Amino acid sequence: MKIAGKVALVSGGASGLGAATARRLAREGAKVAVLDFNLEGARAVAAEVDGFAVQADVGDADAVGAAFDAVEQHFGSAPMIVVNCAGIGMAARIVGREGKLSFDVFEKTLRVNLFGTYNVMSHAAARMATLTPDEDAGERGVVINTASVAWQDGQLGQAAYAASKGAIASMCLPAAREFAQTGIRVMAIAPGLFHTPMMEGLPEEIAAKITANIPFPPRLGEADEYAALAQHIVENPFLNGTTIRLDGAVRLPPR
Repeated sequence: MKIAGKVALVSGGASGLGAATARRLAREGAKVAVLDFNLEGARAVAAEVDGFAVQADVGDADAVGAAFDAVEQHFGSAPMIVVNCAGIGMAARIVGREGKLSFDVFEKTLRVNLFGTYNVMSHAAARMATLTPDEDAGERGVVINTASVAWQDGQLGQAAYAASKGAIASMCLPAAREFAQTGIRVMAIAPGLFHTPMMEGLPEEIAAKITANIPFPPRLGEADEYAALAQHIVENPFLNGTTIRLDGAVRLPPR
């Protein structure tokens, strides 16, 4: 699918991978909606890309629906490109010190990462199905969800995060099969260790230890490298129903 002229929506677009993706899609000629819980941050990125900022808690299906309505009203069309980058990374042992359980962390992580992705994908697909197919590829839309390498090698304390990202990877194929009849593709990207606000919040010595595990290139990934893959997925119509690791060959150790 050609990007130029298409309406695109990026969730979690106020920072990190989402902001880089919003910028790249805009450079390629898309009309970009930046969706984030942080409306101020979304407005800042939208101002950079001559886009449209919209606020929503992705875990709230009604709020996501209202956000899509606002985007459609603003641009005159539903998005044909949707990239889900909204997410949180909370760490907690399943059973912590003195037997403390962590269901609250598990519930919140799945609500944002998994339910949020599902909500955005659902509203996107419902609206894409009503669009006129793209003249070149004959498709009505593409949804790109964000998993994580923790999907396959989650570390100690990452049970909730790994579960949320594993579910995103697992639903990629059945979602792609379901939406194939309306010409909508679904893909997932599983990033490794990237320069994002989540990583930048770590102490320097811990970040250095983490980076040392990356075979090649021996550094953290750049957000625009994620965005470049998202761009390629949009433009390559035969990419559908799978999860791509983007990780410099890293495999996370147990802790």
